[in-house]
Parts: sequence; C-alpha cells; structure tokens
Amino acid sequence: MANGPVLHRDDPDKEPLVGHIKVTREDWLNVARDILVTDGVAEVKVLAIGTRLEVSRSSFYWYFKSRKDLLSQLLDDWEARNTARIEAHCAAPAATITGAICNFFRCFMDPAHFDQGLDFAIREWSRRDGQVRRRIDLADKARIKAVTAMFARYGYDSYEADVRARILYFMQLGYHALDQTEPMADRVARTRGYLLGFTGQEADPAALADFTAFAESLG
Repeated sequence: MANGPVLHRDDPDKEPLVGHIKVTREDWLNVARDILVTDGVAEVKVLAIGTRLEVSRSSFYWYFKSRKDLLSQLLDDWEARNTARIEAHCAAPAATITGAICNFFRCFMDPAHFDQGLDFAIREWSRRDGQVRRRIDLADKARIKAVTAMFARYGYDSYEADVRARILYFMQLGYHALDQTEPMADRVARTRGYLLGFTGQEADPAALADFTAFAESLG
C-alpha cells in the first residue's frame, strides 16, 4: 500500500475524520481505482478493498449499494478525471491554434490532469463488457468533438477540423499506448515540429516558451 493512493486519514490537507468514520467514499474509490489499474476489474472486490483500507465490509454499504454500483461510480470518476479534463483543456483560451494545442499537450503530460493508466485500464475492461465499451465510444466521441471545436475556433473548416482533431487525438492515445519513455528534453525539442505538423502553422513563440517551461517543470 506504500505506493497506493493516499487515504483521507493520512492526508494532512484533509479535514480530520470524526465519529466512527474511518474511511470516506473517496477512499473506497481511490483504492478501487488503484486495483483496477494494477490488477484489472476482476480484482476490484469489496473484501479486497476493505482489507486494504483496514475496515469491515459494512463500511462499504454506507457509500455504495453494491459492487455494481461501485463499478458504475468508477466509470463516472474516470469520465470526470479524463474526459472532462480533456474537454476543459481544449476549451481553454489561447491566442493561436498552436497555443491551444499546447494546452491540449499539457493535459496529457501532467498525470494530475490525465490518468493514463486509468484510461487504458478502462479500455481493457471494455473488451469484456459491452456497456463499458459503449462508455468508451461515447467518451472518445466527446473528446474528438472537443478537439474538433478547438480547431474550428481558429478558422479551420468543418472537414479539416475533424480530420486534424482525429490525427491529434489518436496520435496522443497511441503515444501513451506505446508507453514511450523518451527523455523529456527530447520530447520538448520536437514540440515545434509537432505543432507545425498538427496545425500547418508555425508555433506561437510565446505559447511555445510557456509550454517548454511547463514541460521542464515536470522533470
């Protein structure tokens, strides 16, 4: 559990728990998410989560109706963590399309904004569950719609915006799927070329400088 999620009771930034409450709904979800990413959905079990949390199963039913309810809320959590954040980054203000693409890149480079492991754990889950597959399809559709709208804001016609959005989004997912481990310096050095390839325009110097500083701060 040393490398797992920080529980509410162990987080000095959280309000102290009171009364007989030992864990929160967020704690149950955090541990369930951790198990989903590391071991797969089949191992997301109430007893296993309770053991990690060092609480009885009865605590679970304060927050969830059943394991099915927990899994449903995990999907909602994934959409809020990943899809909603991609949409927000695509809608963020930027003076130029290359600046907007830098906002998009920021989302995927910072684990606090896009949980790569969670995204692929959900996709693996969807291979065995038709309902989850539909959630994945809807999420991809929403994400591509957001990226398309981003291109459209900067004057690209509907066809070109759609095509460029798909190239950008599918490339980004593929980058993570291949588990690239190139040094950050190498990745940043290619940003100018990436921006030209994705947009057909030279990079906005100010946006590129801001993005470079952000990327380097991640280490």
